[in-house]
Amino acid sequence: MFIPQEIPEATRVAAPLRTSDAPVPTVIPDLPRVYLQISSEVGYRTLWVVFVLMVLSSVTFYVMAMRVPVQKRLFHIIAALITTISVLSYYAMATGDGITMHPYVTKISKHGEIIEIVNRQVYWVRYVDWALTTPLLLLDLCLIAGINGASILIAVVSALIMILSGLFAALARYEAQGWGWYVIACIAYLNVVYQVGYKGRHAITTRDNKTRAFWGAISLYTLLLWTVYPIVWAIADGARRVNVDGEIIAYAVLDVLTKGVIGFWLLLTYNNMPRMFPAIDGFWSQGVPHDGSIRVGEGRTLDD
Repeated sequence: MFIPQEIPEATRVAAPLRTSDAPVPTVIPDLPRVYLQISSEVGYRTLWVVFVLMVLSSVTFYVMAMRVPVQKRLFHIIAALITTISVLSYYAMATGDGITMHPYVTKISKHGEIIEIVNRQVYWVRYVDWALTTPLLLLDLCLIAGINGASILIAVVSALIMILSGLFAALARYEAQGWGWYVIACIAYLNVVYQVGYKGRHAITTRDNKTRAFWGAISLYTLLLWTVYPIVWAIADGARRVNVDGEIIAYAVLDVLTKGVIGFWLLLTYNNMPRMFPAIDGFWSQGVPHDGSIRVGEGRTLDD
């Protein structure tokens, strides 16, 4: 990856004619360059505000976890881990880490000449955050519904493919290449919707009315918010209709709504309806017994 402004003037030479699928030249001529980066205090302040909100949420979730038996702490710990990961990612972005200035070709003449290069800030640490927190959020929804392990694995892998494809799209050298990765990400997301929405709806039918109503509301809320993420990417990073500051604000609002709000929603619901959430005994709550066998359930060990 190169940063055009660091190339000495003496080393810049005229670029030969290239086709649209050729790589970006390592020596860049004097071409029109557009720099898209955070440009206002609003963007910086937004990152710090979300960092503080995630810290407060994490502390609250850990305190709430300590007030329930360890067998019932799974959802508390997941909620706390999600916001803790976001604490780290937002601190990195607010302090200038986890960011790269990515150059890519946006205009090529009919003769194959590069006309314009855009340099846009990419917050790659945001994708690391999503790669860790999205599977945890999926695990919440799947466990409440009672979805089988095979479907959970497929949903988690699809979510990882979706996020990694989004990162590759953001770092693509050409617009067409980036949109190709974007399509792959959308297809992976549709599979997540299928695994959670369709299979989850069938799995939840065996539960009581209150559980079905709660799961239906929170799963719909989550999937609708996740649908907004690729829309923001398409408008901001893909089509560049929104500047970097607007992109930061949009993702910040979505992260707060999906991580903080869902976490509080889950845990407050637990306080009112604790039987809705599965309890985990054995190794989760008791550790390894003196005989060395790890209990995975009532009366069962890994040696059975």
